[in-house]
Amino acid sequence: MTYQQIIVVGNLGRDPEMRYTPAGKAVTNFSVADGRKWTDRDGVEHDETLWFRVSVWDKQAEACNQYLKKGSMVLVEGRITGDPETGGPKIYPRNDGFAGASFEISATTVRFLSKKEGDAKVPAGNRVRIGGAQPETSVPDEPSDGVGEQTPL
Repeated sequence: MTYQQIIVVGNLGRDPEMRYTPAGKAVTNFSVADGRKWTDRDGVEHDETLWFRVSVWDKQAEACNQYLKKGSMVLVEGRITGDPETGGPKIYPRNDGFAGASFEISATTVRFLSKKEGDAKVPAGNRVRIGGAQPETSVPDEPSDGVGEQTPL
């Protein structure tokens, strides 16, 4: 028996996109940015952003499409979907000549961490508060043609 689970907390890089499979199942896709800042031994500040592509299915897909938007903070639980050929992140050529790496998550749970401004319709079960008021957050612009590290081809 094997078990794999990933938990990511971050902000949506763009509005979710929902579609239906030929069998009628709803699927919503969106990207989540997870960032960190640190200072190394030499005092140089570093800023790192990882992008994750998320797929959500069925009723949860419909709720994500309805209530989330660019900048919304979410907690995503799921499993990483690897490239069938390599087993690692999906690598693809970007339009700017660099290689992109895509970490893809098939979500089992999406928790809404930020309140939608002026909207009391967000289901209470989808709101999570972690230690008091949430600080204002900003989302870096999502690369328009991919996600991940930039490495020359």
